[in-house]
Amino acid sequence: MVRDVGLAEELAQEALVAALERWPGSGVPDNPGAWLMATAKHHAIDHLRRSRRLERKHEELGREIEGSRDMTPELEAAIDENLGDDLLRLVFVACHPVLSTEARVALTLRLLGGLTTEEIARAFLVPEATVAQRIVRAKRTLAEARVPFEVPRGQELESRLSSVLQVIYLVFNEGYSATAGDDWMRPALCEDALRLGRILAELVPAQAEVQGLVALMEIQASRSGARIGPSGEPVLLLEQDRGRWDQLLIRRGIAALGRAGQLGGMPGPYRLQAEIAACHARARTAQETDWKRIATLYAALAQLAPSPVVELNRAVAVGMASGPAAGLELVDALTSEPSLESYHLLPSVRGDLLAKLGRFGEAREEFERAASLTRNAPT
Repeated sequence: MVRDVGLAEELAQEALVAALERWPGSGVPDNPGAWLMATAKHHAIDHLRRSRRLERKHEELGREIEGSRDMTPELEAAIDENLGDDLLRLVFVACHPVLSTEARVALTLRLLGGLTTEEIARAFLVPEATVAQRIVRAKRTLAEARVPFEVPRGQELESRLSSVLQVIYLVFNEGYSATAGDDWMRPALCEDALRLGRILAELVPAQAEVQGLVALMEIQASRSGARIGPSGEPVLLLEQDRGRWDQLLIRRGIAALGRAGQLGGMPGPYRLQAEIAACHARARTAQETDWKRIATLYAALAQLAPSPVVELNRAVAVGMASGPAAGLELVDALTSEPSLESYHLLPSVRGDLLAKLGRFGEAREEFERAASLTRNAPT
């Protein structure tokens, strides 16, 4: 309505503050969504009236909003029914091609994932100040371009899918392995990402990579109940009780992976990662894991979407398939990689491989370094 992402965010925050102030005394209204929308619109009217730099379009917008100040039953129902669609529209707005890829992802994580700039920076392995600048500039760019609040169609939809998928998966990953705080996981973020992925899969059912991403998230989410011990400590994959894995989510993930395969074409990065996750899901015990196939899949992923993190994961798989010495050779080649300098999993993996080789003193140093780099209390 206000054609400005930054202003819309402020108005939404003001409405939430008003709810926190009033609802404890008056009670939660029958339709909280409609109440919040009406309150935000009233704040928008006040903002436009106060502004000394009102343009004619803003005046028209103010009159338009003023005319719809009262919530009709139809509008109230529409607000509740369209929340999922609105969330998806906001993803595509934040992923608009007028923004750089980095800005699209950072802005969407901030607006929809609720991540702090620090958490986004850790996900990207870049300085926090860089992410903050990207978000500020992205909001300003969208406002200046007056980007419409809509889901793109046709060719434009396909061209913007890649960054949308990246955003959804980064949100999922932050929930699956929180980068900071006292909690090992943030399940609400996983649920948000899964919901967005499922909505997107329904919207564009013929896109194999969308199905691949949904498959990947479903299978990974199936392990959630086994990833935390009785005292809240993390339980690593090979040590998990596979009887606690959610078989419904695994079946849903395998089914989505099947749909991706039926659509044909060369596997994309999300489908390849889903195939890797499926290897773990199909193994009844950790010992039955097909590490040679996983190493082969990671090699294909490294060719398709090369990155230091993919290489690190490949090193783990090679270490399991061909022995710790082979894995350590690959890891040692990554120690000078600048983007992994503050990445705690690099010394963690190296420490594990060194321990398997009996080099316990070196392994201890690597584990201590890994612990110093993480900001998540349980790790």
